Amino acid sequence: MDERDRIYTGKLKEYIVNNVASLLKEPRSFIRYPYIDPGSVYDGNVWDWDTYWSVYGLLGMMDAFSKEMQGKILEHAQGNVWNFLDHQLPDGYIPMMIEVAKWPEPYLNMRHKEGVLMNMHKPFLCGQICIISDYMGDYEWIRNHLEQLEKYFSCYDRNYYFENCGLYVWCDDIMIGMDNDPASFGRPKFSTANIYLNSFMVRELQCMAKILRQFGRAERADDYEKKSCNLVTAIQAECWDRCDQFFYSVDVDIKTRKYDWFHQGLGVFWKTLPIKIRTWSGFIPMWAGFCDQEQAASLVRHWKDETTFSSPFGIVTLAKDEKMFDLSVTSNPSNWLGPIWIVANYIVFRGCLDYGYTDDAEEMCVRTLRLLGMDLEKNGCLHEYYNPFDGSPIMNGGFINWNMLALSMLRELEAVSKTKA
Repeated sequence: MDERDRIYTGKLKEYIVNNVASLLKEPRSFIRYPYIDPGSVYDGNVWDWDTYWSVYGLLGMMDAFSKEMQGKILEHAQGNVWNFLDHQLPDGYIPMMIEVAKWPEPYLNMRHKEGVLMNMHKPFLCGQICIISDYMGDYEWIRNHLEQLEKYFSCYDRNYYFENCGLYVWCDDIMIGMDNDPASFGRPKFSTANIYLNSFMVRELQCMAKILRQFGRAERADDYEKKSCNLVTAIQAECWDRCDQFFYSVDVDIKTRKYDWFHQGLGVFWKTLPIKIRTWSGFIPMWAGFCDQEQAASLVRHWKDETTFSSPFGIVTLAKDEKMFDLSVTSNPSNWLGPIWIVANYIVFRGCLDYGYTDDAEEMCVRTLRLLGMDLEKNGCLHEYYNPFDGSPIMNGGFINWNMLALSMLRELEAVSKTKA
C-alpha cells in the first residue's frame, strides 16, 4: 500500500462512520424489530445475505464508533435475525426479503401460503447468528429459537434438496443473490444446483452445528456436521471440473426419457450435467474452506488471468470471454454479468488469505480500496457495482452494505501480518 491507499482508507472509514446511522432502521409496519438495510434504493427492506455482510463489516470496525452507536449497531444486528424468525411460516419457510409495502405481510410469504413455492432465505441466517454471538461472547439470546432453526433446515431439505446428487437447487431465478447468473437465470424451475447456493450452505450447516454445541446438543450438532461433509463430497463429485480446474453450477434435470421401445439400453448414469459458465461464484469454495490446495492454486490462477477474471479493480463477476458478458445498467435483475461487486472481491480475497496466498489477497485489497476511494473522491458516495475496465460506478449511489468489506480486508491482512511477525 502506498500513501494514496492510506488516504483512501481514511476517506472510506470516515464515510462509513458518518453514514452508518442511515442504515439503521427502526420498526415499521409489520417489521417489528430494528434492522439494517443496504442503503440507496433499498431503504426500508430487510435482505438476507445483505444483512449478513453488513453485520460482518460493521462488527469488525466497532472501535470506530461511539459507545452509543456500538449499542445501536448490535441491537439492529440482532433485530435482523428477529425479523426473519418473526416471519417464519409453520412449515419452516423464511422469506429472502421483508419489505414494507401494500401487503399485510411479506410478499414471498403470501405467495408461499397460496401454494406457490418460492426461493427461501439464503443460507446466511445461522452465519449471522454466529457473527453476532461470537462478538457478544454470548449465544443465550437465540436459545428459544433452536426449533425454528431446525425447521428452517427441514424446509430446505424438503423442498430444495435433490437427493439423487446430494445438492440443493434453486426453485427459480427470483432473488437468488446474483440475480442474472446465467447458470440459473431464465432456466427451468428446480433445474440448477447452483455452486453459490451449495457452497454457502456448507458453511451454514457448520454454523448450525456450532450453535447447537453452545447448548449442549452434541448429537444434533454431529448430524449437521455430517450433512455439511456429505454436501462437500457431493460438490466435489458433481461441481468440480477436472478439465477446466474450476467449480461450476450443474443441471440436475438429468434422467433417461424413454419413448416406446427407444432408449432401452444404457441409460443416463451421470447425476448432473455441468453448466460451463465461469462466474465469480466458482471461487466461493475457497471462502467456504473445502478446496484442496491444488484446487485453490487453480482458482488463484483463474482470478489472476487478465483475459478472463482479472480487473484492475478486482474480479469480474462473469468471465470476460463468456458470450453473456455485459455491463448494462439494470436493476431487478441487478447485473452480475461482469461488473465489479465488492462482495465478490471479498470472497476471493478471503479465500486467498485462508489458503496462504497472502500477496494475492493484498493485491485484491489494494484494488478494492482504490476503486472505492476513487468513487468517494469523484462522487462523494459509494455505489452498488462498477465498470471493471475504468472503475466508473454503474448504478445506485449511496449503497454501503458490503462495500464495508474493503476495510475488513485491510484488518484481516494486518491480523495475518501480526501473526507471522
